[in-house]
Amino acid sequence: MKDLFQVIKRPLLTEKSTRKKEEFNEVAFEVDRRANRSEVKVAVQALFKVKVQRVNLMQMEGKKKRVGRKIGRTADWKKALVRLAPGEAIENL
Repeated sequence: MKDLFQVIKRPLLTEKSTRKKEEFNEVAFEVDRRANRSEVKVAVQALFKVKVQRVNLMQMEGKKKRVGRKIGRTADWKKALVRLAPGEAIENL
């Protein structure tokens, strides 16, 4: 996996991720399901010009959805919690 924009799909902007950003200097991203810690670290450092201290990855299970009598599921996805080094920040998230 080489393209940085394929590794990081989008930032997760929720109340919980905003609280983690303020308290622990952690930013949450949705990443490709095949990405590993080192690929996520390299992608964040290259795209946002920050120093990454730690990366935690989580497999998130898709939710059940219902439309009428049909029951389906959303796709499974992977979340990355990226802790930035002290003094570093990503401003435009």
